[in-house]
Amino acid sequence: MRTFSFFYKSLFRNIFICLIGLLMLAGCERHRAPHKIVVFKAPEVLPEDTIKYPNALITTLNRRNAWVDSVFRTLTPAQRIAQLMIVEAFPNKGQEHVDDVLYLIRRYKIGGIIFFQGGPVRQTTLTNKFQAASKVPLLISMDAESGVGMRMDSAMQYPLPMLLGAINNDSIIYRLGAEIASEFKRLGMHLNFAPVVDINNNPNNPVISYRSFGENKKDVTSKSLAFMLGMQENGIIATAKHFPGHGDTNVDSHLDLPVITYGRERLDTLELYPFRALIRSGVGGIMVAHMHLPMLDSTANLPSTLSRPVVTDLLRQELDFAGLIITDALVMKGVTKYFKPGESEVMALVAGNDIMERMVSVPIAIKAIQEAIREGLLSQQEIDRRCKKVLAAKYWVGLNRYKPVPLETLYADLHTSRGHETNRRLAEGAITLLHNKRNIIPLEKPKKKNQKIAVLAIGAARPTFFQRKMAEHAPIEALLLPRRSQKKDRDLLLKKLKKHNQLVLAIYGPSIRPSNSLGLSKDERDFVNKLIREKKVIVTLFDNAYTLNQFDDAAKANGLIVGYQQLPAVQEAAAKLIFGKIKPNGKLPVTVNDHFRYGDGL
Repeated sequence: MRTFSFFYKSLFRNIFICLIGLLMLAGCERHRAPHKIVVFKAPEVLPEDTIKYPNALITTLNRRNAWVDSVFRTLTPAQRIAQLMIVEAFPNKGQEHVDDVLYLIRRYKIGGIIFFQGGPVRQTTLTNKFQAASKVPLLISMDAESGVGMRMDSAMQYPLPMLLGAINNDSIIYRLGAEIASEFKRLGMHLNFAPVVDINNNPNNPVISYRSFGENKKDVTSKSLAFMLGMQENGIIATAKHFPGHGDTNVDSHLDLPVITYGRERLDTLELYPFRALIRSGVGGIMVAHMHLPMLDSTANLPSTLSRPVVTDLLRQELDFAGLIITDALVMKGVTKYFKPGESEVMALVAGNDIMERMVSVPIAIKAIQEAIREGLLSQQEIDRRCKKVLAAKYWVGLNRYKPVPLETLYADLHTSRGHETNRRLAEGAITLLHNKRNIIPLEKPKKKNQKIAVLAIGAARPTFFQRKMAEHAPIEALLLPRRSQKKDRDLLLKKLKKHNQLVLAIYGPSIRPSNSLGLSKDERDFVNKLIREKKVIVTLFDNAYTLNQFDDAAKANGLIVGYQQLPAVQEAAAKLIFGKIKPNGKLPVTVNDHFRYGDGL
């Protein structure tokens, strides 16, 4: 018995020691540096992680906070209303405009700024000036769907969503979101009105088009999720737009009020799909579109932005969104055509929006909201709740520790090698090969010394980056066909092309941004179609995929490449593809016509 007693005592002692060891080991593990986080795995949220993980943002917006309470107590009721307002600022405008913005900051204590055209140094100088003048740190925002280069000069130009929609590797899109977050933080900004999660299933959409990731709801969801996480996991608030879905409209809400005739069944199966996914993943903001949905709210000419059934009943309550609900710009014709300044802001708050963006008049809006409170249409308690939510957003982005933005090395910090490498990966991941008849690609170099490949840039007024990159791979003759060309110019080109056996056409739109129209005349389009029919040709389109429709014979091209934009990285990727230095990876994110459908790509 004594032997057994000794055995059990030893066994229990050893088990106890092991348990103590395991507990100590677990304690040590808590103090080790965290492992690298898998991109789409939702990590455990700890209090100190409120600037890193997206779900912690929603938590921060909806719980009590000592800094928020202390700032809130310093604000008058009118100033709490003003905290819900974001006004525009243009760094490329003069001192009178700057003084107007400063007046709104000092007099009314507005909550934030949205920046538009300008340059990095000018904008950052204004940011520091505006922040210094503000009683409460300002929430600085930008409508930067493809990064800050979309709005300012002297900054990196990243691709727009249609190009991203062609990519099969969403981790590269996450990386882009992280790069944009880094640039936002360097410029002292906190809130991006992106990503666009509209499903563009209407090729004639005048306002979304290339701003959408595509026509497939699952692709749009996965890519917008990667983009959102890239930003929010790096400390910038993302805003999914345009709720409840702007992809199937034929009216530009900047100019008028689109009417959406379908109801909940269609919304549930398509448009709301990405919004639901991003809400579950902790997106910080959602922007509501200016669209009239009579099946959801029959009030005549009422934009969804001002509709309580859309904003509160559907988005806030049914979809359980606890983040920031933000109006699209209240200066757009989709609102101002039917509602007066002041009236629209009151209706936006009654509907349930937290933040009002770009008002016609801040003083008129505040006065109208105060009157609505006195009349019982709104309660000060509800204004206070939303004010604290906005202040909590400021806390999450670090404005409780605000410091002026340094100007030194600003340009270099916005043009990093990491950013250029991101652009290269995006371009090479998106380049889409639709036709490769008789394996024309990779293109063989001319065998005779005096032979050259003709590279004709359609719509270009000067030699292009693509032609320069093509010349690095083989001898070429660079030719141009600018817009508004004369018949004699086209005849001369035909004469020159007779001596070339190999022809590459590069088609450009009128801007670095994609276009809905290439701006080519009928004669110029006919000229391109003639070359496609009569010669062995590779066509590369550096523009919106939908513009393939402008060439009746595009499907007859021996080789057909879609680059989606004319960014330098895309033009270089196209040259590499033509000479077999990279493989095609992209797939069409939209259906263009019966010849070129969603998912096509060799």
